[in-house]
Amino acid sequence: MKKIIIIDGGPRKNMNTAKLLQRFAEGAKSAGSDVEVKTIRLYDLDYKGCISCMACKLKGKASNICRIKDALAPVLEEIAQADGLALGSPIYFGEVTGQMRAFLERLSFPWLSYNDYSLTAQKRMPVVLVETMNGTPERNNSNHFGTMEWCITTALGEPQRIIAYNTTQVAKYNNYELGSFSEEAKHTWRDEHWEEDLQKAFEAGRQMAE
Repeated sequence: MKKIIIIDGGPRKNMNTAKLLQRFAEGAKSAGSDVEVKTIRLYDLDYKGCISCMACKLKGKASNICRIKDALAPVLEEIAQADGLALGSPIYFGEVTGQMRAFLERLSFPWLSYNDYSLTAQKRMPVVLVETMNGTPERNNSNHFGTMEWCITTALGEPQRIIAYNTTQVAKYNNYELGSFSEEAKHTWRDEHWEEDLQKAFEAGRQMAE
């Protein structure tokens, strides 16, 4: 039985990131009955980022899994044994959400050795990064997962990336102070690209499961 863990780092349960990750899950499940897919919403959990307790670095007790006992602990244990990992986040102020950043600290700091600065996870696995953003392809010129992407690449493997650009933030723009956006242009873009984005997520899930 293969196990794929999906981490939803977005706060809204029915918006762009959640919908792409749902399609990713559907793609993974379509690969066969021997695939278990579990989605975890970070905003449903009570946890903090790394607190530099150094428990993962104790001599004779070093661990590549965070030792803080909170709601994130069982999630990190599951990831360590998984066969695939998908990380999804909307992009706020050019970066992943604070919840995703805190999660990535807890995931990756135990991988880091302060003896030789190597990064070693319990096992390597395929990774997909799913990003949803208000920006357009022309304005997307930054690494939204930051240093954490380097940690993921080194410890787990080169990730595949799925980006949904120019997403709609709300259903009705007239209800909000969003005058710099054209609702018509937003929905036109969505009509032209959203189904393709969903299909990319589905295919990525299927390929990971296979």
